[in-house]
Amino acid sequence: MARRSFYEASAASTLKTYFFFVFFFFLVAAIGWVFLEVTGFGELGLGVIVFLALLLTVGTYFWSDRIVLAISGAREASHDEFTFLDNTVEGLALAAGVPKPRLFVIEDSAINAFATGRDPKHGVICVTTGSLKRLNRQELEGVLAHEMSHIANFDTRVMMFAAVFVGITALLSDWMLRAFFWGGVAGGRGNDRGGGGGANTVLLVVAIVLAILSPIVATIIKFAISREREYLADATGAKLTRYPAGLADALSKIAKDTEPLEAANSATAHLYISDPLKNNKSPLKFLQNMFATHPARHTGCTWYRLKNRGSVPRYSATTRASGTVRS
Repeated sequence: MARRSFYEASAASTLKTYFFFVFFFFLVAAIGWVFLEVTGFGELGLGVIVFLALLLTVGTYFWSDRIVLAISGAREASHDEFTFLDNTVEGLALAAGVPKPRLFVIEDSAINAFATGRDPKHGVICVTTGSLKRLNRQELEGVLAHEMSHIANFDTRVMMFAAVFVGITALLSDWMLRAFFWGGVAGGRGNDRGGGGGANTVLLVVAIVLAILSPIVATIIKFAISREREYLADATGAKLTRYPAGLADALSKIAKDTEPLEAANSATAHLYISDPLKNNKSPLKFLQNMFATHPARHTGCTWYRLKNRGSVPRYSATTRASGTVRS
C-alpha cells in the first residue's frame, strides 16, 4: 500500500467528516418529514423540538468547557509549577498558528488528556499528572500536539453540531413513539389529506422503523465522525512536532495502561485521547471497539510506525527555538 502524506490523510479525514454530516442532514430531514406526516403535532411541534435542541446546544457551546473542567476536578496549571508543560504548549500553539490555550491538570496517576473550548481563542488543554510523570518529553509533546490539533481543527465545534443532530433525532424519535403509543397518529396529515389506506400503512411502518432505528444510526454516525476527527488530530499532531514516533510511543504506553481515570465518567469519556474508563477487558471488546468514539490505540501506533516513521525530520516544537534536530 502506498504511503500517504500528512496532507493526504488530513484531506481524506475531512472529506469523510463532510460525508457523514451530509448523511446526518438527510437522516434528520427524513425523520422530520415522516414526523410531520404521521403525527398531529405539525410544524409547530417540530419547531419546538428544534428550539429546545438549539437552546441546549447554545448553553453547551458557551459553558461546556467550564462544566467539563469542574466535573473532572481539574485545576489551572501555573508556569512556575509546570514549566515544561507550559513552554511546550506555547511552542505548539505557535506552530499551529492559534492562541496559546489555557492549561489544566488533573491529579491522577492514569495517563490521559483532553482538549475543550468552543474555538481556538477559548481553547483548553487538560492533562493528568500521570501523563507528566510517566511520559518522556517526546511522548508528552506528541500527546499535547494531538490535543492542540483538536483545538486548531475546531473538533469541539464539529462534535457540538453532531450532538445537535443526535439530539434532534432522539427527540423526534421519542415523540413519534409516544404518538404511536397514545394513538396520536390518527390525526396525522396523511389521513387529513385522504390518502390511500395502503400508502398510509406503508408510511406508518416506515415511521415506526425510523423511530426505532434512527437514534441508533445517528449515534453510530456521531461515533464515526469522532473517530475521523481523532485520526485527523493524529495526523495534524505529527505534522506539528515533525516527530511522529513521539505520539506513537505515547499511544503504545497509553494502550498498555490499565488504570482507569477516577475523575472521568460516561458523559466526559469521549473527550479523552484514550478511553478513561478502561472497559477493554469486557468479553464484548470487539463491539466496544467497533462503536467506540476513539479508535483502538494500538491501531494508531501501527499506523504511525509503518507509515510515518522516518518520513519527516525529527524536529520538535521544544527544540524549534534552538534549531536542534534529533537524529
